[in-house]
Amino acid sequence: MTKTIEDIQDALTAILDGAEGRDLTDEEVATFEALEGELTEAQAKRERTEALRARQAERKAIATPALIVDPPKGGDAQLEAAFVAYLRTGRENADLQQLRAAQSEGTPSEGGFLVPDEVRRKIVERMVAFGGLANVVDTITTDNGNNISWLNESDDTANRGEIVSEGGTFAGGADLAFSKTSLGAYSYMAGGAGGLPLRISRELVQDSAFDIVGRVSRKLGERMARLQAEHIVDGTGVSEPQGIVTGLTGVSTFSGASDALVYADLLNVIHSVDPAYRGSGRCRWAFNDGFLEHLRGVLDTNGRPLVKDADAGINGEPGGTSLLGYPITIDQAFSNHSATSATVNYGVFGDLTEGYVIRRVRQIELLVNPYSRMANRQLEYSAWARMDALQQNTNAYVAITGTA
Repeated sequence: MTKTIEDIQDALTAILDGAEGRDLTDEEVATFEALEGELTEAQAKRERTEALRARQAERKAIATPALIVDPPKGGDAQLEAAFVAYLRTGRENADLQQLRAAQSEGTPSEGGFLVPDEVRRKIVERMVAFGGLANVVDTITTDNGNNISWLNESDDTANRGEIVSEGGTFAGGADLAFSKTSLGAYSYMAGGAGGLPLRISRELVQDSAFDIVGRVSRKLGERMARLQAEHIVDGTGVSEPQGIVTGLTGVSTFSGASDALVYADLLNVIHSVDPAYRGSGRCRWAFNDGFLEHLRGVLDTNGRPLVKDADAGINGEPGGTSLLGYPITIDQAFSNHSATSATVNYGVFGDLTEGYVIRRVRQIELLVNPYSRMANRQLEYSAWARMDALQQNTNAYVAITGTA
């Protein structure tokens, strides 16, 4: 049975009380010193546990799982109908005016409305599914765009204990070091061609058989997602999110026109991730479809294809495509392996949920403009969404490098 701090303290007190008026025996001294060591270890373990619980509690307070929306509230159907009417006409109505009064923060005075949950979910689902990688990394959703900060413990794997002589003390070691991680919220806009809003004819949007909510949410979601997907892969981290491969020195697989990707290269990638992360059960590959096509021609040492396909699709569905026992996520924002001498990070492998985090702001705003294109009988649509992303633990995964 594991001793608690209180148990150890009681045992120490009992030894001293039992030796009142005399010196401790050698056996009692040895027992006392052993208990002191246990006490120090137990106190350190409790401090670590309490720190981890505090960190998890803080994270739960600011985060909700991706794509989880509030339960339906009374009046949602009426609000949805009012929003559809707004999309079809561009005109405010009493229900939307009431919504604006309740959620006025961040809404510009010239118009625009925070979209209801159902429409927001369609837009977010489109943005998440479009890139692929966004489905398998850590995602938090907040109600506002205030900065989120937390402390990460720096890599401590180089520090270890040492043997000391009797009466001596340790000579090496280092204090624990922490770095601050911060997520903001960059604003993304989606519209039509040439930086203009998305345009749809009045005849189409006024047709009662036309799914205006589905069309607008799908197209605006896709257009925001295209840029977000690029940033999630290789964003610079300066005035835009930090990409999952940005600044990383990848595990080299093949280089030069005469070199080809072989079985041993992929084994090297897998074993470049520490077993502590490979044992999480969450490790996977992520690269684009062009590289998957290339991999389908790679054989193991017995002449068997490395890529195993089942009846289902890819992107981690049960029975889907796997590579050396690990599921594959396809994201077209990754580069193809280069046909030139340029070195590119064409994919990643590892525990991507631990390694990378995306922060989305719950509010999505949509503006309908029925006036600017009246002469052409068109309505214009623009949407805004906020997102940031960064590497949170690059020990959990590796980038994969190749040149030819």
